[in-house]
Amino acid sequence: MDNKELVLKAAGELFGERDTMAVDRWVAPGYRQHSSLAADGPEALRGLVAGLPDGFRYELARVIADGDLVALHGIYHGFGPEPLVAFDLFRVENGKLAEHWDALTPVVGKTASGRSQTDGAAAPAALADTEGSRAVVAEFAQRVLIDADYSVLTDYISTETYLQHNPEAADGLDGFGAAAARWAADGKNLAYKTVHRDVAEGDLVLLQSEGEFGQAVAYWDLFRVDGGKIVEHWDVIAPVPAELPHRNGLF
Repeated sequence: MDNKELVLKAAGELFGERDTMAVDRWVAPGYRQHSSLAADGPEALRGLVAGLPDGFRYELARVIADGDLVALHGIYHGFGPEPLVAFDLFRVENGKLAEHWDALTPVVGKTASGRSQTDGAAAPAALADTEGSRAVVAEFAQRVLIDADYSVLTDYISTETYLQHNPEAADGLDGFGAAAARWAADGKNLAYKTVHRDVAEGDLVLLQSEGEFGQAVAYWDLFRVDGGKIVEHWDVIAPVPAELPHRNGLF
């Protein structure tokens, strides 16, 4: 069983079947938690699973595996009064879930692009191009997101096709520009400080970053690359909480 299969099976038993005994099968004794929803260790995860309501379910949109890291993108139903779009990132060690990060944001019914926050290409393609896709996104992250040099935007984002899943931005570079202008007018400039992790498989590359968006936030950005250019984007922007139920930090 590869790491992708392992994480999908573990997540299915934990959050699909709500099986607390799955913690013993799939979770390492030293399980390190970065989520704001649970404390550290396997017993805290067991308590979270045990407390899931009857109406709880998880709707998977896509999964990306990169070495010991496996990222899930989907929607949680029943965690709260409204569905939540989520990125979950697991680190696998010796066949067990060893570490977990996540970011969640409410589902938005009507988006600027007409696309949902999770629809679009479901599986990684062009698997031989993984490192090329990673390199494009890494350079884009440094020059555009961190250095904020928007003069080179078209070096990295396609001028022909840019499908947008951020609920406030329409498709295309014009859609992104208009949204960024609105955010800036509201005092929410896109400010990226540090990219903590990248997870790449084929044409899909996920970045977990730290920055500000009117407040301290975690940026989770998923990009699809085609022909050396970014052609599709999904994201979750989650506020950094003042306190966490553990000492591991959000990143």
